[in-house]
Amino acid sequence: MSTLDEIREKLAAKQDELKKVFDEAEVTTDSGQKSYDFARVKCLGDNVRGSIAVAEKVKAMDDELNELGEKADKLEAAERAAKGLAEREKVRGRPPMPGGRGNHPSVADRVKSLGEMLAEEKAYSDWIKRGTPGGIDFSYDVLPSDILAKAMQVETLLTKALMSTAAGFAPESVRLPGFVEATTRPLQLIDIIPMAQTGQAVIKYMEETTRVHAAAETAEGGTYAESEFAFTERSSDVRKITDSVPVTDEQLEDVPMMGGYINGRLMFGVRQRLDTQVYVGNGTAPNLRGIVNVAGIQAQARGADPVPDVFYKGMTKVRTVGRAVPTHHVMHPEDWQGVRLMRTTDGVYIWGNPSEAGPERMWGLAVVQAEARAAGSGLVGSFQSPWISLFERSGVDIQVGYVNTQFVEGKRTVRADMRAGFVVSRPAAFCNITGL
Repeated sequence: MSTLDEIREKLAAKQDELKKVFDEAEVTTDSGQKSYDFARVKCLGDNVRGSIAVAEKVKAMDDELNELGEKADKLEAAERAAKGLAEREKVRGRPPMPGGRGNHPSVADRVKSLGEMLAEEKAYSDWIKRGTPGGIDFSYDVLPSDILAKAMQVETLLTKALMSTAAGFAPESVRLPGFVEATTRPLQLIDIIPMAQTGQAVIKYMEETTRVHAAAETAEGGTYAESEFAFTERSSDVRKITDSVPVTDEQLEDVPMMGGYINGRLMFGVRQRLDTQVYVGNGTAPNLRGIVNVAGIQAQARGADPVPDVFYKGMTKVRTVGRAVPTHHVMHPEDWQGVRLMRTTDGVYIWGNPSEAGPERMWGLAVVQAEARAAGSGLVGSFQSPWISLFERSGVDIQVGYVNTQFVEGKRTVRADMRAGFVVSRPAAFCNITGL
């Protein structure tokens, strides 16, 4: 049997061996991302060479480390149990309190209270039978230490209602500083969309809708070929997103942090709604029209393809039809989970070892995990300023005022709003992926 120290030493040695393998395999891609090339590993000896062989060895080493870790945890738990037993044995060996329950061999030998002595006194019972005429005198030889010992027992003189924290002195409870934030969806998509300012209520732009190149070889003296070009004006309305919360004067005055808390929450809520609108807004006033609802966006169904394949086909459509360079994939976290857990037939994870974070990239493009759209659909596109832009008419503005009778009620309303326009100037630069 191995001791805890031996297990720990073996665990540390195995960890060093595995770290050496990853150090040899680590490479940096042209985009600066960390990756692993297991074909570079030589520290495992000549018998273990090649990506698959090294990956299988790494998996075996990782399993062995997990097994050693479990053994160490069990031995540590056993040692803690032994220490706990020793502490409890110390308590058992302490001297008993005077008069405490269990310190005397029998109930009859316990110290009696004054009430018990009086009830057992024959002169007292005879006096009660005679109708309590006059008075009665009797005395007891009682040591003060006996009375103190009796008082320390549960059955004290003339037992009254139990004194507890509910009926007695409740303990003081002090809250920890700060608070635990509620869960909410973070901003996920607007960070990759180019942004600009506008002073207009409507975003107008020109789109080249006809481009016919007729260039051709012409003989001497022949008629020149003639091309055709035309433009069409497009527009996108600026929309307003709002939020508000009523609050009492006392809440703002008595809790110093509350003003900043409300401002921060309202600003985040407005931007979170904008994050949803630019992805799935339906375009019906006062909604913005999100990317997936823009007319002219391309589509690619998965069918029987693996998930990475359908996204690559979408990239090809963006390149060949949209004539744009794809920059990002957008997927629901549950769909990305399926990709991240893909394995070869022999159990090797394709997107990196489970002990590592793994690259959030697919076909060289960054993967943005967005939850504003339900799982099962995704997007691939060119998120570059010539093809997509988010215009701010006014950033998030916080204002405070009175609504209806709030002035005489000691209340006020804090409100937030922003105005923005969203333009997808080349819909074909984006491809909707379905059937995931």
